Amino acid sequence: MQSLAALLGDGSTVLAWPWALLALPLPWLAWRLPPLKTQAGAALRVPLGARLARVAAGGSSAPGRRFPWLLALAWLALCLALARPQQLGEAVQPPLQAREMMLALDLSGSMQEPDMLLGGRPVDRLTAAKAVLADFLDRRAGDHIGLLVFGRRAYVLAPLTRDHATVRQQLADSVVGLAGQETAIGDAIGLAVKRLRPQAGDGGGRDRVLVLLTDGVNTAGLLDPVKAGNLAADAGVRVHTVAFGGDGSLSLFGFQIPHSGEDIDEDSLRAIAEATGGMFFRARDTAELAGIYAELDRLEPVELPGASVRPKLERYHWPLAAAFLLGLLSLAGGLWRRA
Repeated sequence: MQSLAALLGDGSTVLAWPWALLALPLPWLAWRLPPLKTQAGAALRVPLGARLARVAAGGSSAPGRRFPWLLALAWLALCLALARPQQLGEAVQPPLQAREMMLALDLSGSMQEPDMLLGGRPVDRLTAAKAVLADFLDRRAGDHIGLLVFGRRAYVLAPLTRDHATVRQQLADSVVGLAGQETAIGDAIGLAVKRLRPQAGDGGGRDRVLVLLTDGVNTAGLLDPVKAGNLAADAGVRVHTVAFGGDGSLSLFGFQIPHSGEDIDEDSLRAIAEATGGMFFRARDTAELAGIYAELDRLEPVELPGASVRPKLERYHWPLAAAFLLGLLSLAGGLWRRA
């Protein structure tokens, strides 16, 4: 039997257990059926046995006999309470948590290069990246987000969590060289894929995303970046890669000294993003980096609309209270008549 089979009124109230109404005729059946014949002789002697026999036979000692309609209404209310009436609220469309996201941040030695501007003053790349990532975290309320840093090795500083304050604190405490001076992009992707692997019980229904920011080429680690990207694609992890760094100039005592600028492997980063269905971005200053993370907000929306539902509010306590009051009235009426 369906759980919501009976509708009352305009359809805004339903019965969760409508089959409980089948108990309504039980008192009438008990009254109409003939009594069972038993063997002669008392099997058990109880005090006031004669009086109980008169009550069972429908004698005047029954308090509710003079008020049968009260007892009938009480039984009706009791059966209705047992059927669990529920009131349907207004239809709502709850959001679905759509993302499990790992943020991978490069902490190699080149991230201390002071070729960025933040608030009109020159800062190193890591400081600029932290400011943009902190603002990005503020807009991801509801997502599970983790933080991974990499240099010579890759480490998880914050596992997937909805406690973004902890992620933000770990981000603020990150310093250049914390994971080594080199760059292990492939190992970072491999570790992120491992952390984003669906766990038992979560159903694996959420989108799993890695956002990787680096300013260099892969110079360390055991896993080739492109091969790591293929592993991410096989695992269903979408990887967005962000190449971050200036236009090939170094700052020395306030003077800009040009150099080759070939310090970011854009081809590999682009191949990784394409293999996993992600996007490749190039940011040469703080403003472009902020624009990239704003674009990621659009590509990876925090909330997706779920199916419309109508919340159910339990209302069984109203008929239950009515049954209790009617029973008391019937008992009080019988006692008053006897008095």
